[in-house]
Amino acid sequence: VVCGTARVCGNRVALAVMDFRFLGGSLGCVVGELITRTAERALADAVPLVLVTASGGARMQEGALSLMQMATVSQAVAQLREAGLLTVSVLTDPTYGGVAASFATNTDLVLAESGARMGFAGPRVIRQVTGRGLPEGFQTADFLLRHGQVDMVVQRRALRGRLVALLAAAQSGRRAVARREPARSVPHQPPGAPPAARSAEGDARAGGGDAWETVRIARHPGRPTALDYLGTAFDGFVELHGDRLGADCPAVVGGLARLGDRHLMVVGHQKGHSTAELVARNFGMASPAGHRKALRLMRLAARLGLPVVTLVDTPGADPGVTAETQGQAAAIAENILVMSGLPVPVVAVVTGEGGSGGALALAVADRVLMLQHAVYSVISPEGCAAILWPDSSAAPQAARALRLTAPDLCALGIADDVVPEPAPAAHADPEAAGELLRRAVLAHLTPLLDVPPATLIRRRRQRFRRFGAARSGV
Repeated sequence: VVCGTARVCGNRVALAVMDFRFLGGSLGCVVGELITRTAERALADAVPLVLVTASGGARMQEGALSLMQMATVSQAVAQLREAGLLTVSVLTDPTYGGVAASFATNTDLVLAESGARMGFAGPRVIRQVTGRGLPEGFQTADFLLRHGQVDMVVQRRALRGRLVALLAAAQSGRRAVARREPARSVPHQPPGAPPAARSAEGDARAGGGDAWETVRIARHPGRPTALDYLGTAFDGFVELHGDRLGADCPAVVGGLARLGDRHLMVVGHQKGHSTAELVARNFGMASPAGHRKALRLMRLAARLGLPVVTLVDTPGADPGVTAETQGQAAAIAENILVMSGLPVPVVAVVTGEGGSGGALALAVADRVLMLQHAVYSVISPEGCAAILWPDSSAAPQAARALRLTAPDLCALGIADDVVPEPAPAAHADPEAAGELLRRAVLAHLTPLLDVPPATLIRRRRQRFRRFGAARSGV
């Protein structure tokens, strides 16, 4: 292993690069000690750690002591995570055994070189133990990406550019954390009275229109998706994949982005425009893996001190048998619980449909915005009509009764502001819709940036506490 410090386009890092040519890159006591010291240097210098792995696993010749190196290096990585310092591993071919099952995969971000293979047990061992054949491409970088185990697959020539983007975001987060001094007195801007984006409020609210027509517009196949907004409203989006537990839900997209010079984490539901894309994205209905991916990215943002922006557009969480078997209710519940305590600013924007708990799983925020023709409700109008009448043709009547439009939600205090759309709606001019969204997010996010974490959390929890007994009249 080669260890030291370096700069990547001006960003200081501590670096450890394993060399497969020496004893198959096996992890022994000296290798473990050198990587641990590199991590400790990163902690002392307050810089990110980058690990480039290539290994057949623990060094058998050194017995149980080599096994202990997995824990030794992992706890050094844990200390960096606790300190809010970015850790990145780059998987090269091959990365197996004790290295794969420790520091190669317990970093904040895992990048795989195109063509790299990674796993705990190698293919020969698996065939010998199971007596079965293996799927094509098993344990390759693309296989790992599809199964949610790596953030991205990168060609070696593109690796530097990717690292620069990731390191710049981490550096921005550390500056933001340093700026939020707990002793500062920050004026409280209560929910329901947000800042400058209110200039268009009157026109936006007046344009709410009939509730059922608003539902139809919110579902329009041409309506901009999360990926559309990430291309028009945000800059420099770098998508991060996977829940690290075996899946990468296509109904949820997320990653690092910028609003001008402000780095942040963006997570959103992704529907699509064509029938094929809608089916591939499961119509924006997140599986448990989608909720866990979102949660992983939001937790990473919290560690790095980056604000979180969520883009909500879902008819609801995936209601299928597989989703229930994999713990859908618990996945949604965990998101809601963790979001209430994120120590960074959170702005949620309902861009289309805000369907029940699947929407709330990305909308426990300091500020909740709704596009002019978005909707947000506990159940779909069709579902409500089928239960109450029972006749799904009564959906227009149910839509009006549900009070699901943006002006309705603002009146209830659930939403803080209505983001205007270009006439007649966002699908008519996606570029203009993106610019309006950008302005609104900046207007609501900026006042939150200097608020100390403890104050953010307290106010966020007070915000949702308002919807309890005081609202019910108990």
